[in-house]
Amino acid sequence: MRRILKSRILASRVLTPRALIAMLATILGAVCAGLAGYLLGGVLTLKWTEIRLEQLAGRTMTEADASSRESRAVLAAMNTSPYQYCTDGEIAYFRDLVFQSEFLKEAGRMRGGRIDCSATLGRLKRPEMQYEPDFSQADGIKVYKDPAPLIMGDLTVIGLQMGDSFVVISPYLEAHRAVPPIRYASTAINDPRWQFGRLIAGLPQATRINLTTNGQGRLGESLFATRCSTRYFNCVTDYISIPDALQASHGEIIADTVVGGLIGAFFGFICSFAYRRNRSMAQQLRRAILKDKLRVVYQPIVDLKTRRIVGAEALARWTDEEGFVVGPDIFVRLAEERGFVREITKLVLRHILSDFADVFLRRPDFCINMNVAVVDLTDSGFLPMLDVSLDNAGVSARNLALEITEGSTAARQFALETILHLRQRGFGVEIDDFGTGYSSLSYLQDLAVDAIKIDRAFTHAIGTESVKVSILPQILAMAKTLSLGVVVEGIETTQQADYFAVYDQPILAQGWLFGHPVPLEEFHRLLGADEEKALASVPAI
Repeated sequence: MRRILKSRILASRVLTPRALIAMLATILGAVCAGLAGYLLGGVLTLKWTEIRLEQLAGRTMTEADASSRESRAVLAAMNTSPYQYCTDGEIAYFRDLVFQSEFLKEAGRMRGGRIDCSATLGRLKRPEMQYEPDFSQADGIKVYKDPAPLIMGDLTVIGLQMGDSFVVISPYLEAHRAVPPIRYASTAINDPRWQFGRLIAGLPQATRINLTTNGQGRLGESLFATRCSTRYFNCVTDYISIPDALQASHGEIIADTVVGGLIGAFFGFICSFAYRRNRSMAQQLRRAILKDKLRVVYQPIVDLKTRRIVGAEALARWTDEEGFVVGPDIFVRLAEERGFVREITKLVLRHILSDFADVFLRRPDFCINMNVAVVDLTDSGFLPMLDVSLDNAGVSARNLALEITEGSTAARQFALETILHLRQRGFGVEIDDFGTGYSSLSYLQDLAVDAIKIDRAFTHAIGTESVKVSILPQILAMAKTLSLGVVVEGIETTQQADYFAVYDQPILAQGWLFGHPVPLEEFHRLLGADEEKALASVPAI
């Protein structure tokens, strides 16, 4: 009996061929699934990295545009300095401009390539070093790269000159734009001498097309995303080497391998893909709209004659779930591509009607502008939605003006009928960014809009030799002939405001000179101060 029991125990310890095959198959399946999980983890990591690069490039371009805009505004202010050249008063004036700026490190005067004085160096007794600009941009701005004695360690220093004035963009701004191991490059897009086009160099094996064209992809052993300014003359590129990207996500790749080994390659793929899809920008934006997480800010619109606030433009702003600010040019375009931009329009409209109900009752002529997309114009439910929303809020259509981009009006067969119905209902209709798209005299007559908004590119040309300055009187004359209202965008200096104020026609203005886009509470404070000032100016009876 003991012998029989012992033989059975030994037999149980010996693997049969079937058991061995099953075990080998299980091990092989786990290894294959684990390998698939590992490879899949790498692929998804690179895909997620591409999305992240695109987001960073968009954010970096928004900041670069802001620094370019501020640089030009400060240069314009310096060139109209009320002080004598390089006197103590003027140096103090430059120092105040630098302290009040967000992006600038230095400002001063230079002639003949020699620095005469600056906010930090003071007045130089015998400026001996002579600098040659690396290149000049189309708007007359001269660009200097690493001008001594302004070099700061191994950081790249970029100087801009207009007239006798120069400013230096803070190199720390460029330094913080890179988020290691992601790196950053900046490129001038209109420099005929390509070797000087790379302001902040980088991205090995890059060609001119890679650095000066909107796009993203793989180049050699690097992933990159490039975004170019629509207003200025530069592009930015964020890039990362593929080994660095994989190393940065090493933990995720190992996790994908374990998941693949335990539950199989297919289920691992579904889980990983679903997670990453849930974290994509489009999904985050959908959740933000659903939870009313988009902010609406308001930029004042003033009457140039009286300088009173007569309205505002409502602008959507979004900070994603990771705390990064995403520019409206990015998330609005994304919503259009994915087919839910109408939800953004409804959100902005809901905020306007709630935020300004009391103002509309107090000031029936007060008007809020909001942007509409081309898909709104082609949507049969758009007009009924507007009617119902305004009726429920008890707000008149005259309190709302709809801004349509020239690109939108290019869809002519849809735009004409929709604009006609909007105006019949009492809504104001304006063409945004006028002068940059498809408009012509006959086209404006057919569209029969209420007003045009002159693009900021024309405003910023004032005081320069740009051909855009010579076009402005023609645009204003055309608007007067067609009885169109005029709103001027991008007014940042008194020189620009004074240019338009002399015209004998109603002109409204919008720009940093009169106010930045601000949250509702801050806008109401500005509006309250404006109304108090208007009451104080009324003579007592």
